[in-house]
Amino acid sequence: MATSMAASPVMGATGVGGNERLAVSGGVPVSATAVPFMSTGLTEADVSAATAVLKSGMLRAAKKCEELERRFGEMTGATHMMTCANGTCALQLAYEALFAPGDEVLVPAWSYIATVSMIVARGCVPVFVDADPETFQIDASDAAKKVTPRTRGIAATHLYGCPVDIDAVGALAGTHGLKVVYDAAQSHLATWKGKGLGAFGDAVTYSFYATKNLGTGEGGAISCNDDALARTIKLLRSHGETDKYLHERVGYNYRMNDITGAIGCSKLDRLPEQTARRRANAAKYDAMIAEIPGLKAPGTTPGAEPVYHLYVARMDPARFTCTRDEFCKALMAEGVPTAVHYPRPLPKQPALSAWDRGDCPVSDALAAKVFALPMHHDLTDEHVRVVGAALRKVASAYRA
Repeated sequence: MATSMAASPVMGATGVGGNERLAVSGGVPVSATAVPFMSTGLTEADVSAATAVLKSGMLRAAKKCEELERRFGEMTGATHMMTCANGTCALQLAYEALFAPGDEVLVPAWSYIATVSMIVARGCVPVFVDADPETFQIDASDAAKKVTPRTRGIAATHLYGCPVDIDAVGALAGTHGLKVVYDAAQSHLATWKGKGLGAFGDAVTYSFYATKNLGTGEGGAISCNDDALARTIKLLRSHGETDKYLHERVGYNYRMNDITGAIGCSKLDRLPEQTARRRANAAKYDAMIAEIPGLKAPGTTPGAEPVYHLYVARMDPARFTCTRDEFCKALMAEGVPTAVHYPRPLPKQPALSAWDRGDCPVSDALAAKVFALPMHHDLTDEHVRVVGAALRKVASAYRA
């Protein structure tokens, strides 16, 4: 059984071959310079695109937002793409258009909170579904067990950049007449069996937050393939306005602006190539981790082509004499920063605990096992080498 006792200089904190003291215990790090965890900088092209909008004086949602909607819609296989203020607003717009207060909606227990908090904000009842133990995505078989006569929809996250089992979710929705909203905040340009994510479900939402694969600082979008639904979402996005000072329904001001739209258009030019680099780096990580007992690379849903917004590995605590957090602290000392996505499952969040039924054991266990490694398009071969060397060194030192 693993313990939480970290290795120390006295306790043999050695690395590969038994002769390398961990940096966290006073040894020499694999790299004196930390591998960058993410890459979010703007290029000169991005700055020029934003500056052109500033100089034009047309700062509100206009031609650049329209261009981003058209181009991103085409790239994701969606008929309608609508930009908005951020990814959380995108979820709120989709949920308000598709669900009514009191509806039960199946939601992931393992995701970022916005996927579920906006269900609660809509007045719906979230029903937590456990994660698939291999892919961390919503488990469609568990979802099927939790359908009731009050269930009206499924909200599923394409987590970390990997699509869920869209066929299974679609089949479940079809059987029970459920609406499906896919949260693709982390999955720009991911595909399912060769098709863009916009081809599936009733609505798909995106975030353009600064750290996302397509980051504009803030911003988001919703896509759909139904004309009536698109009209409803557009009305909700902008005060229900059909003409100047003519309001058909109550809505919000969830519009994006052309500064962020211009940055998005500029970054979209590079996104396919950057996605290919992420996939190549993930393949290198996969190969390295496969050779380290006790660590496991992220699983991929069969049929999915992920884009690796995050590369989330996991450790088997029984194989090491340390906790996940101690393992990550040692990696940081070697020059490899990590992050935990997520430190607790959503049913254990205070804001959502009222809907915790204690029936998501896989999600509960993941919180103590997962950790994200540096993943982005600017990782070099040297960065990848450092990550691999640090993983091997720390794993060897803490081997149970």
